[in-house]
Amino acid sequence: MKIYVNANAGRDGNGTKEMPFRHINDAAKVAKAGDKVLVYPGIYREYVNPIHAGTEDERIVYRSVEPLGAIITGAEQIKNWVHYEGNVWVCRVNNSIFGDYNPYTTYVYGDWYFAKADKHTGCVYLNDKALYETATLEECIKAEVYECSWVPEESVYKWYTEQDTEKDETIIYANFQGKNPNEEKVEINVRRMCFFPAETGVNYITVSGFNINKAATTWAPPAAFQDGMIGPHWSKGWIIEDCEISNSKCSGISLGKYMDPDNNHYFTYKYVKSPTQMERDAVCRGQYHGWLKEKVGGHIIRRNNIHHCEQGGIIGRMGGVFSIIEDNHIHHINNMMELGGAEISGIKMHAAIDVIMRRNHIHHCTMGIWCDWEAQGTRLTQNLLHDNQRPKFARSLEGGMMSQDIFVEVSHGPTLIDNNIMLSDVSLRFATQGVAMVHNLICGSLTVVGEGTTWRYTPYHIPHRTEVMGFMTFLHGDDRFYNNIFVQKWPVPQPGEDIDSDGENRMVGTWTFDEYPNYDEWIAQFDFTKPADMNKLEPAHFGHLPVWSEGNVYLGGAKAWKKEVNALTVENSPCDVKVELVERDGKIYLDTNVYEFIDGFTGRMINTEVLGQAFEPEQYFENPDGTSIQFDSDYFGEHRGSNVIPGPFANAAASVLMPDVNNLI
Repeated sequence: MKIYVNANAGRDGNGTKEMPFRHINDAAKVAKAGDKVLVYPGIYREYVNPIHAGTEDERIVYRSVEPLGAIITGAEQIKNWVHYEGNVWVCRVNNSIFGDYNPYTTYVYGDWYFAKADKHTGCVYLNDKALYETATLEECIKAEVYECSWVPEESVYKWYTEQDTEKDETIIYANFQGKNPNEEKVEINVRRMCFFPAETGVNYITVSGFNINKAATTWAPPAAFQDGMIGPHWSKGWIIEDCEISNSKCSGISLGKYMDPDNNHYFTYKYVKSPTQMERDAVCRGQYHGWLKEKVGGHIIRRNNIHHCEQGGIIGRMGGVFSIIEDNHIHHINNMMELGGAEISGIKMHAAIDVIMRRNHIHHCTMGIWCDWEAQGTRLTQNLLHDNQRPKFARSLEGGMMSQDIFVEVSHGPTLIDNNIMLSDVSLRFATQGVAMVHNLICGSLTVVGEGTTWRYTPYHIPHRTEVMGFMTFLHGDDRFYNNIFVQKWPVPQPGEDIDSDGENRMVGTWTFDEYPNYDEWIAQFDFTKPADMNKLEPAHFGHLPVWSEGNVYLGGAKAWKKEVNALTVENSPCDVKVELVERDGKIYLDTNVYEFIDGFTGRMINTEVLGQAFEPEQYFENPDGTSIQFDSDYFGEHRGSNVIPGPFANAAASVLMPDVNNLI
């Protein structure tokens, strides 16, 4: 059945084409398996709470009739501004509009939040741009540049809020820098979410072609209920496609955790157990709450434009397992630098078991992709990542996070990173083990090698399942590097020099693994010809795992692992090597001369058998269905053939046209 919605209809109807509903949520109350909800252009200021589930064969589809024409927003427009003084105006909002959730009394705060907790989930927007919150009215009036902002010229637009308890009103002051807010488009966050089922298990929903924006989402750490402007809420088989998702106070899309009253911001409110212990609890309690392949995950998130969210573009703990995240443009995440903590990234996934992230374009984010805990069977492939780093002019936020293209943390693997282009000055933060990097172009350093895991024991799982197989701390190593190109794009700072890099390594290459054994050295510790002595083997059981590195190219001063096999190192300076993104006629190109230095150097074809198994879970670097991977396709999907050159491209070229998804800078 087709159900019609039109915000511009003359009056409420019954969902027929002749008498459409005026609200999407009216359709959501009646839509059942096999139904299509067709939404005409208009602004829908409402919270959509789908009640009924579809099935794998008969999904419930919500589609904007005109791509991005239907706007679902958590904001309300304010037109009753009164001039206060200078550039500052004031408005009063009766608190009844907020119901039981007032964003102007609710702070962004919780487990793993490290910045000062003085920002509300509410926000003020001038012509679709968020204003910066101040802690005092005086700061709002002064409107000084915020030194941590990545966009300092926008940071002079300020707002401040307080409560009138006698009148039960929220008072909002805003500095509009000379603009009259009653003549501009000015909105404030009112609703917590835009399209998000209140109950779990609302399966097989498709949301296609909507503009979803401006919601008062809350901080979403891994052992808490994780809301977002849109998300499946612990369900199975959602598709979110062709949407524009922007201006969430915290998360844009949530693929995250259900509400567990016994483990919800436990550390924040009780303190007595470490937050890491509560994450372990969350994994085990999740089994009781239906965390199984048959019940949760398996989502597709594709072709969305996700931007200007201040915690993350896509966030999720456990609920995103077995999903595909592809062809999305994710950019300008956490650029206001008002929020800081360990959950901020373009994509931040805990337990991305068998999740494929491919062909995404991710840039100008505090971090690009962060795979935290249980990145088992996770594959990051054919992604373009760049400018995921703090600008040199921006002061570091106290409680903010360090920047890199990819961060893999406290996972036992197998985590596969192949055919990516990584152009930020840190490519991979390596507080983990069991990673394979194959056929990447890597222009940033590898940081935190052998560090950053502390005493944390994290789970690993039965291959291609959620059931826990065991827990283990980190030995480090068990990493593989095949057929990558490493480029030192910038001079390496000398000791004591101001490197503006938070003190982390900026020397590109695999040299950071110099003290790790190769496989022959590691296996020689075990004598299989006689019974083992458990005590004597303890150093081997708790020492570094081996590393494999073969067929890589090192340019511009990038350094190879001292035990590298079949490496090509070209002794040239960073200024000799060109790797740049340029725009020509509205299209984005990669301009590079790296192939001039390779000069016929080749490696061997890499496949699952070459990569072997990740040590702790004893799982191969393979497809989610357990089949082997042959790395005979490049960044574009082009066939490599028998002449295997390093890097993400099958054929050397001076200038490479990026796919359509990358023409969105």
